[in-house]
Amino acid sequence: MKAATVAQLKKELQFKSQEEVMQLCLRLARFKKENKELLTYLLFESDSEEGYIETVKEEIDEMFGDININSYFYIKKSVRKILRTIKKYIRYSGNKATEVELLLYFCEKLKSFRPSIQRNTTLKNLYHRQLGFIEKKIPALHADLQHDYSIILEELR
Repeated sequence: MKAATVAQLKKELQFKSQEEVMQLCLRLARFKKENKELLTYLLFESDSEEGYIETVKEEIDEMFGDININSYFYIKKSVRKILRTIKKYIRYSGNKATEVELLLYFCEKLKSFRPSIQRNTTLKNLYHRQLGFIEKKIPALHADLQHDYSIILEELR
């Protein structure tokens, strides 16, 4: 079965009643965890972006606390998993300021992580790649945010 385009879906949803649309959303939420997470964000957390950011930061703290530090192999796997999770939450939000703030927080946590990432080339490269990515995203933000985030970025370099 070939999936319909977003435009086709939008046209078809216009002909559905509110009850039918609600049933479709609930059915969609049952099939994939990401669909449920996105619906949760849209319904409960999208009106308070600061609260959402704090919730994600707390989860990042927990994930960094759970890292097995016996080997750089496990550290790399865990750091990549944390970054994947952050990217997923950024996709839910779609807000550029949220994206930059969460990635800056990730870089801060990674820089202060013990054992130091400076002893591992892969982790160093991942860190610098994220800093470069943040640097590209900052110009798209409001001038005040650009200034604040640029200062934080320079401290991380």
